[in-house]
Amino acid sequence: MDSRSELADFLRTRRNRLTPDQAGLPEDGRIRRVPGLRRDEIARLAGVSTEYYTRLEQGRAGNPSPEVLSALSRALRLDASETEHLQDLLTRPNTATRRTPAGPQRVRPGLHLMLRTLQHVPAYVLGRRTDVLASNKLARAVLTDFDALPVPARNLARYYLLDASARQTVGGWERIAAETVGILRLEAGRRPHDRQLADLVGELTLRSPEFTAWWNDHRVLRCTHGAKLHHHPVVGDLTCTSSSSPSQFPETRNRPCTSTT
Repeated sequence: MDSRSELADFLRTRRNRLTPDQAGLPEDGRIRRVPGLRRDEIARLAGVSTEYYTRLEQGRAGNPSPEVLSALSRALRLDASETEHLQDLLTRPNTATRRTPAGPQRVRPGLHLMLRTLQHVPAYVLGRRTDVLASNKLARAVLTDFDALPVPARNLARYYLLDASARQTVGGWERIAAETVGILRLEAGRRPHDRQLADLVGELTLRSPEFTAWWNDHRVLRCTHGAKLHHHPVVGDLTCTSSSSPSQFPETRNRPCTSTT
């Protein structure tokens, strides 16, 4: 994943979604050849020169100061996840970081114990790339039997986008699947040299009809909590809530999924 093109595409898609009215800019009478704001308009809103913003969008401006990053975030109307993603894209890892693979993902014994004690609700733990690191019996019954899959296939994004049953059982499937792609986008900005993530993106590109459009939209999402509706053929509709506590569990991004009828 080329960081310069990623940065250019992200900035372009963010400014293309803004209109002069949304940005509080008066019409200047010039013919607009872009769907959103021009580079010079974003530069003016951020308080930088057009030349500097152009070089930034082309990946040639180095790392901007925190003040410039904040000004760009305000000018582009970025949310917290998008600001984090922009910072990731602008931070160039050094050679040592690029060559050091990410450590193995492990679930702490306390979380395994929690999963075993949650006998009346489905629960699972997610790690990087939405890998399903652990799940209890009910989660495997409500979603899919992750333990029966090869380890590389135990992945929530792969389930949502490639498992035909997910389209029928996941309520609001299109929204949930698109949000999951946004989570992968954020992860790709954070870990641009993750080979397993690149392989996953390549597989989803080839096998999922919707993935490419969602991926090219450059939407990013940091999932901290939420709710999903699942249509189970036996017990009916289940509402699953998710939460993430990376500060408490730094080795994984943990999302126990609990259901209520």
